[in-house]
Amino acid sequence: MSEAKVDINVMIIDDHEVVRRGISEVVERADGLSVVAEAGSVEEALNRAKIVRPDVALVDLRLPDGTGIDIITRLAKEVPSVRPIVLTSFDDDDALDEALQAGAKAYLLKSVRGAEITEVIKAVAAGRVLLDERTLTRRRADHDDPTADLTPSERKVLDLIGDGLSNREIGERLGVAEKTVKNHITSLLSKMGLQRRTQVAAWVAGQRAAGWRAQH
Repeated sequence: MSEAKVDINVMIIDDHEVVRRGISEVVERADGLSVVAEAGSVEEALNRAKIVRPDVALVDLRLPDGTGIDIITRLAKEVPSVRPIVLTSFDDDDALDEALQAGAKAYLLKSVRGAEITEVIKAVAAGRVLLDERTLTRRRADHDDPTADLTPSERKVLDLIGDGLSNREIGERLGVAEKTVKNHITSLLSKMGLQRRTQVAAWVAGQRAAGWRAQH
């Protein structure tokens, strides 16, 4: 006897009903996905999220009583099990950075294909954090700085590696576990296209000599 398939429950937050309906149709057609709620404002979204507790929330950035960032920030505190995905027409690096720092697990433009939306929902529900390929390509083209995609915590770790601190010393300085420091280093190596910690130290030294710190 085969096990029953567990659907990924999705909530759609957008102030345009026609847009919500279109996204809902795309999601519902995908195998393993189910739309459990829709909302057109920040307060409506938060109230419904507390009731239905979806696995994933598709969040537009522009809403009549606030922003998608407000929703993501409050969901992190009030319904932390929800994994938010920004789905917007607002193609802006500042918005992208703010959304990711607030806790968004992915950032998609509404110009993406329906199949991409459903694949990202499944990936995010499985625990991944990602951006659509078009956004990634644009960000790579726009940023010569390999640290452009680092989180604030990763930037701190980067600086402290440059200061010559060990992982344990960095953990003590930042008040986090050594394992957390190692996770940050793994992530920043990947984002910067480097392979070893020593390469990070050498890169920071070179950038400091070139006045990089004054730009940050």
